Amino acid sequence: MIPGPGEVLHFSEDPTITVFHPHVAATARQAEAYVWAVDAHDAPSYWFPRQCPRAMAWADPATTAEDALRLLGPGTPRVHTIEYAWLPALQNTTLYAYRLPQDRFEPLEGGAAWVATRTVTPLGPAEKVGDLLEAHRAAGIQLRLVDRLWPWWDAVIDSTLGFSGIRLANAQEFPY
Repeated sequence: MIPGPGEVLHFSEDPTITVFHPHVAATARQAEAYVWAVDAHDAPSYWFPRQCPRAMAWADPATTAEDALRLLGPGTPRVHTIEYAWLPALQNTTLYAYRLPQDRFEPLEGGAAWVATRTVTPLGPAEKVGDLLEAHRAAGIQLRLVDRLWPWWDAVIDSTLGFSGIRLANAQEFPY
């Protein structure tokens, strides 16, 4: 599920939200209160149970052919990686998307999210995302299962790939 024209999305396991109020997220790196949303590029990064640690990487214009082949694989433009322990949750979580009006949001510095500082009302009711494995397949995103995220993540962040990591503190054997 990706946003349509003029929309951004907010993903949740709660299908009953009728209004989004700015708040400081527990995992926030900034003190400002926001309503959080994502655009089409970043929406697939949220096709997971909320607490699931995930490491994601993709080829972008600065990516070398060597890094793409080594870390993504032949003909693979984007990879999402989770630990085997999270597969049952991925298969059994019902995830919902809320469509929100993009004109109420500004891109967060760094471009990883869109934020609003005022209350936002969804454009309609929550929509089920559906089978999260199928969402990845249909989008052409390879979903990889590993024992531990850290070896792949460490290689990715030292590469020329674009990348994002979410809820990494929940990964096994958090090294920091």
